[in-house]
Amino acid sequence: MNSIQFPLLDRTAPNSVISTTLNDLSNWSRLSSLWPLLYGTSCCFIEFASLIGSRFDFDRYGLVPRSSPRQADLILTAGTVTMKMAPSLVRLYEQMPEPKYVIAMGACTITGRIFSTDSYSTVRGVDKLIPVDIYLPGCPPKTEAVIDAITKLPSGGLLDSVYHLTRIEDGVDQPEEVCIKVFASRRNPRIPSVFWVWKSVDFQERESYDMLGISYDNHPRLKRILMPESWIGWPLRKDYIAPNFYEIQDAH
Repeated sequence: MNSIQFPLLDRTAPNSVISTTLNDLSNWSRLSSLWPLLYGTSCCFIEFASLIGSRFDFDRYGLVPRSSPRQADLILTAGTVTMKMAPSLVRLYEQMPEPKYVIAMGACTITGRIFSTDSYSTVRGVDKLIPVDIYLPGCPPKTEAVIDAITKLPSGGLLDSVYHLTRIEDGVDQPEEVCIKVFASRRNPRIPSVFWVWKSVDFQERESYDMLGISYDNHPRLKRILMPESWIGWPLRKDYIAPNFYEIQDAH
């Protein structure tokens, strides 16, 4: 089940009684049980098909594939989209009820890849037809990446910082693992630094700041680590526009 991104539970009472609003409960239920409309056009969709098997078992995430766009709230495009397919894809998207999400799976779906240079019949990116919530690069992306993308959809465009904590003990075959996710708005992302708890996150937090623009409060030396200090923008954001020209002498 996906994590709750809003105050679903206002307060608790004895004997396991909770109170909330009906609207919050309804939204949480829908986000935790997405019904995908599968739009597979070529080889990337083979990787998605493995999700149906017992090894990954996408039913445990509440996913129920639908054949009608009127019953779906997620469309997963996998493979090359041609000009002839474009009108039908747009029509399917427009028939889906709100809120609805789109995952672009694979390099050919995202940019057209090998067909982007001299193919007259290929769409150079599905985002030219419909808005995309998550880009899933790869040729093809791994099945685990598809699961990760689906679990990130309810964040509503927020940036997140993920911490994996592992406890290893002698004589224990399976270590204890805990995953912590902290979300922040894209406009002004700020997250408390854990440097004073685990000093090993120094470079990781600086890299997140450098590439995604997430500011970690109380970090002792939060500055760029890969790009020059004069660099403008956050290179790993999907809305980042790379400069047309950058002189080598500017790279200090």
